[in-house]
Amino acid sequence: MFNRMFSWSFVAAACVAGSFPVVCRGQEGAGKPGSVPVEVSAASLLMARQEAGETRLNRSFKNEELSVGGKKYATGIGTHATSMIPLPVPERKGARVVSLEGACGIDDGTDGDGSVEFRVMSGSGVLWSSGVMKRGMPAKKFSVPVAENGIRHLYLMADRVENNSYDHADWVDLAWKTGPEQPGAKGAVVNAAKFGMVPGVRKDQGPALRSAISALRKQGGGVLNIPRGVYHFYAEGALNMSFNISNHDQPLIHPVCVALTDLRNVRLEGNGSLFLFHGKVIPLLVMDSENITINRLAVDYERSWCTEARVVSVDDKSTEVEIDKKAYPYELRNNKFVFLGEGWEEGMASCMAFEKGTGHIIANTSDMGWNGRVEPLGGNRLRMAWNLKQKGIKPGDTLVLRNYNRPHPGCVVYRAKKTVMNDVSLHQSTGMALLVQRSEDFHMKGGGVMIRKGTGRVHTAGADATHFSNTRGEIIVEKALFEGMMDDAINVHSTCLGVMEVVDGHTLKCKYMHRQAVGFEVFLPGEKIRFINGPTLEPGGTGTVKTAVKKSSTELVITLEEPLPDSVKAGDAVENADFYPSVVFRNNIVRNNRARGTLFTTPERVLVEGNLFDHSSGSAILLAGDAQGWYESGACHEVVIRKNTFINNLTSRYQFTNAIISIYPEVKQLNRQKDYYHRNVLIENNVFKTFDVPLLFAISTDNLKFINNKVIYNDDFKGWGQKPFQFRRCANILIKNNKVEPPRTWTIADCKLENTPADQVRVEN
Repeated sequence: MFNRMFSWSFVAAACVAGSFPVVCRGQEGAGKPGSVPVEVSAASLLMARQEAGETRLNRSFKNEELSVGGKKYATGIGTHATSMIPLPVPERKGARVVSLEGACGIDDGTDGDGSVEFRVMSGSGVLWSSGVMKRGMPAKKFSVPVAENGIRHLYLMADRVENNSYDHADWVDLAWKTGPEQPGAKGAVVNAAKFGMVPGVRKDQGPALRSAISALRKQGGGVLNIPRGVYHFYAEGALNMSFNISNHDQPLIHPVCVALTDLRNVRLEGNGSLFLFHGKVIPLLVMDSENITINRLAVDYERSWCTEARVVSVDDKSTEVEIDKKAYPYELRNNKFVFLGEGWEEGMASCMAFEKGTGHIIANTSDMGWNGRVEPLGGNRLRMAWNLKQKGIKPGDTLVLRNYNRPHPGCVVYRAKKTVMNDVSLHQSTGMALLVQRSEDFHMKGGGVMIRKGTGRVHTAGADATHFSNTRGEIIVEKALFEGMMDDAINVHSTCLGVMEVVDGHTLKCKYMHRQAVGFEVFLPGEKIRFINGPTLEPGGTGTVKTAVKKSSTELVITLEEPLPDSVKAGDAVENADFYPSVVFRNNIVRNNRARGTLFTTPERVLVEGNLFDHSSGSAILLAGDAQGWYESGACHEVVIRKNTFINNLTSRYQFTNAIISIYPEVKQLNRQKDYYHRNVLIENNVFKTFDVPLLFAISTDNLKFINNKVIYNDDFKGWGQKPFQFRRCANILIKNNKVEPPRTWTIADCKLENTPADQVRVEN
């Protein structure tokens, strides 16, 4: 079923819908050699990234007849630079696609002089480039080989040259050239050194590595062997691609250094190598691929996204710090920080404070916003006009100076199936360390997101360590270390869209609601849609997507096979009911991080077992869900939290972190709910070593059990003075057979109840 996401087979639903002409498998004459027009699927248009407006089939960007250089064209794609359109290669019985032929140019109907460079790309390189094209130039023809390179996916990219004014770009007369079917190549070991990869030199290794990846694709898979060493990668030699990434800023271009794209049955053996990246890049991309395994590899940036400052002294007016300017280049402009990297500069918005020796986030500091006056004192020393003494900051502590920008994740897994990472260590990232979206079955064992030895750093990822958006199948993360990241160790959720308008009895106009979560394909034809009541967050029934048209990166028009329920209205939300993963998060260590340890929002089974949550400065576990902020949904229906150890969590306060285990769906009108959002949560056989903070907080949860746990209280930090259990509109709660040190007997009086009848809570000792 997953193959429909990234192969030609999934266009069958669009064939039935009739809204987009497509070439379907089994079509008459499919096996005959010759030339076959490319008829683009609805899915390719939904997967396309485009800077502005709608990607159109057989029409220009302005919804007019396609016309380039004074010549009219009946078929093609009208787009607007910058854009990238994925184009699956059809599988044809008895024949193979030898090449893609076509032409491209600036549409005559634009109101000004555009400038665009067209590129046809494989998953690892540029196969053809047009050079700069202007309005009035005749369409430029191209032909790119497909079968001889083992290509299953091509990417049509139209890139702005000067700015995006009038960059109306047309791809026209696209055709597959076919030939006789031939036996496929057999996978073998590809040694990256034979393609020019050299360790230990400060020279870009990206082009050589991508040549080795192209050889793997050509032979149909196999093993990519990287001799052990340190390898450098630079933005200048990266493969520039354009696609939307969930929960990040949306730069037009993602420079991709290691592109494991359009591959099947590949194992990358890193042999303990370190890949060291320079500039703002995506270090590693797994896209439109299946059965990819990465073993024993470390990923880091030479210049980290955040800057670390060691505290030298503090007083009631200022804080003196020391910054290693070689490791963390910066300038002072108007006595304010400007941090410098290779090809980038960033200002400061806030900082995190880490304790000397332990690496813990200093209690009660959380996010400290500041961008004030800085004075140089000579050498590496500076004086910040900021009283951090009142926050408990001491000499020797470390300040991580940062902002909230998230340009690129460290590793992206997109439209991929069966991805495995064994002992892969992600040391730094400008956003999430790992972002997995629109994918199925992911397994991480060992490795994780941790500080690289010898760097002296205290921080790692710029946001979450691992983040899963609109995935399905099974997510397994085990025996990994997560430390020093600026957000959760793992965050699993669906992305829902806001309903802006009920157009007719079958059609909704929807919107991507958060600016960092736009454009990626939430729904494809044939998939199930689930309705969510906006005010109450209650999940409703489902329907089947007949057509989906992306009007822009933020607007989607969805037509269903079935009539819409009468209850659906503007202000509600919709999520993909076919993309819910089960999760196993087991035997991991989560420590010294900002915000939350883990976050889960999925109706499939979640198992959190055998983990150590050590000074995760917010809640250790959050079960969330919302249709009003991030629009991250997926009500939990079965969660087991057992045999974990929690040590001094909640030393600072963040959003939704009301207890060590916080169940916090954002419900606008809780009193109007007729059902509960989360259900069937079992918390058993855990050990809590904690100061006096709430153990369990829950909103809108049914069948909640806290049993056979051991709670050992300490005086390491000032307590909150609140009740250990807090319930807001919950039902069927059992607190039983828990052991507490110093000894105490819990009763209903230890529960704070809001809109929760006392007879819905049983406390047994």
